[in-house]
Amino acid sequence: MPVSLPSFAKINLGLRIGSVREDGFHELRTVYQTVALHDTIRVSLTRGSGIEIRSEDRRVPLDPTNTCYRVVERAVDALQARGRVVVEIEKHLPVQGGLGGASGNAISALLAFERALGKALSRADRLRIASEVGSDLPLFLIGGTVLGVGHGEEVYPLPDLPAMPCVLGLPEIAVSTPKAFSDWDDWCGRPRPAGEFPGAEKLKNPPPSDTMTKFSREISAWLSAGPKLVGRRRSGVSAGGGGRAENPLLDLVRTGIENDFEKVVFPQHPELREVKRALERSGARYASLSGSGSAVYGLFDSREGAARAAKKLIQRGTQAVVTSTLTRRQYWKSF
Repeated sequence: MPVSLPSFAKINLGLRIGSVREDGFHELRTVYQTVALHDTIRVSLTRGSGIEIRSEDRRVPLDPTNTCYRVVERAVDALQARGRVVVEIEKHLPVQGGLGGASGNAISALLAFERALGKALSRADRLRIASEVGSDLPLFLIGGTVLGVGHGEEVYPLPDLPAMPCVLGLPEIAVSTPKAFSDWDDWCGRPRPAGEFPGAEKLKNPPPSDTMTKFSREISAWLSAGPKLVGRRRSGVSAGGGGRAENPLLDLVRTGIENDFEKVVFPQHPELREVKRALERSGARYASLSGSGSAVYGLFDSREGAARAAKKLIQRGTQAVVTSTLTRRQYWKSF
């Protein structure tokens, strides 16, 4: 019998890019947040051997470059499994959208394969295989709100945040992540535009180390806001009655977290900047590019407000869907 599982998307609540490491990856700091929008993965075991990827979406690779193939291949070896593994991918998430679609697909394929086989990898082996295949995969082994460091593959569960309505703007644009990183490197060595900082035109943009330090301060400010905090902070964390503000997720975004990719992706694709502005004008408490894009999301106080914002995006010609962030408990309850 085929095993069918959802494959959820993620958004990035802030993303800071550091210097290039010795292994060729950029050092990153980000907060991942899983959301309810998802693909569906079905895995079945049949007679024979090998791995077969099936999908009606022509953008999905059906060869060994597919992340599902690469993860299942490693799991087959680790569990010494026999038979032919068939992975069916029902796509609803955009390809190259910054929502971690392929990464989530791979983890769901891994979990579905284990169930179909009747054997399970250890937690350590799952994380090892996930990190070998891609930077975004390990976060989907945790779910909810997750701190990502290293090149994104080193993950730690953060205090679980309550679910919040979310609008995903999905422009029909494919953003190349490698090019976005290259553009970021160019931006870091580029002099600041004349007039941006009067009298300092010869200075260069802030070095990557500065953005990493800023992120660490932002996250520390949020985590240090415990239930006994009294008074108000400019970070947005408040405890008028003793404790956090009405929504801890908003406490986090009020610290000033940003996505560094916006600095280089928006100039290349100004329509993405307009989607963000449209979400903000529609009442989003926070709006941002997810990953390197092209998806842009907005967080809203109510489902009704989110629905109105999505309708406005659709009217201006941008695909949009209303979804919700997922707590860790909600995430794993769906598997």
